[in-house]
Amino acid sequence: MRNIKHKLLVMSGKGGVGKSTVALQIALGLKQLNFKVGLLDIDLCGPSIPTMLQIEDKHVYQCQEGWMPVYPDEDDQRFAVMSVGFFLKSRNDPVIWRGPKKTAMIKQLLNDVRWGDLDYLIIDTPPGTSDEHLAIVQSLKDFGPCEAVLVTSPQIISVGEVRREITFCKKTQVEIIGIIENMSGYTCPHCSECTNLFSKEGGERLANYFNILFLVFYKFYKFT
Repeated sequence: MRNIKHKLLVMSGKGGVGKSTVALQIALGLKQLNFKVGLLDIDLCGPSIPTMLQIEDKHVYQCQEGWMPVYPDEDDQRFAVMSVGFFLKSRNDPVIWRGPKKTAMIKQLLNDVRWGDLDYLIIDTPPGTSDEHLAIVQSLKDFGPCEAVLVTSPQIISVGEVRREITFCKKTQVEIIGIIENMSGYTCPHCSECTNLFSKEGGERLANYFNILFLVFYKFYKFT
C-alpha cells in the first residue's frame, strides 16, 4: 500500500446510482492514459466488478507476501483487480457477515493484496456510511491521505443521501475531489436529443451549495 501514489474512494449515498460503473470507468480511463491502476471492489454486499469485467471465474492466488491481484488482460500489467467476489463460491451467494467479520475482511483486502507499484488505487466502496467506511478510511490513514469522488443520480432522495457522504468525508478528513451525476438523461440514438428522465442537475446544485467541484454528467446511451 505504501507504493501506491494516489488512493481514490468512489462513494455514493445509496445503491443503484451506478457507483461501481463509475469506479470501473475511472480505472479504465486512467489506464488508457498509461497509468498503472488497481481497482479494489470492497462493496461486500454487492461485489459487481468481476461480473462487469467478465472475470468471475478468475482465481486469487496467495504468496508469502499476501494475495496476488487478478489481471483481466494477463499481457497487460497496468490494470489489476481485487474483489471480495473472487472469494465467493457462487455469484449468487450472499455475504451474511456481522460487523466485526466485515471489518476484518476489509482490513485484509487493504493490507494483504500485493499491488506492487501503482499510480492509482480506485476503491469501490459500499453505498451509504457505516462501520465499513470507517474501517476503510482508518486503514488507509496509515498509508497517507486518501481522496473521494461522490456519485449521485439526479433524484432528490439520492442527492439528499450524498449530503451525509459529504459530512462523513469532512469528519474523517477525506478530501472530496468532486461530484459526478450519473443517469442524468437519455440521449436518443436517432436525433441525439437528450431527455431528462429524472430531476435535473441535482448533483451540480449540490456541488455548488457545498463549494465542491462538479465533475461531469453521465447520460444513458444506447450501444449497438
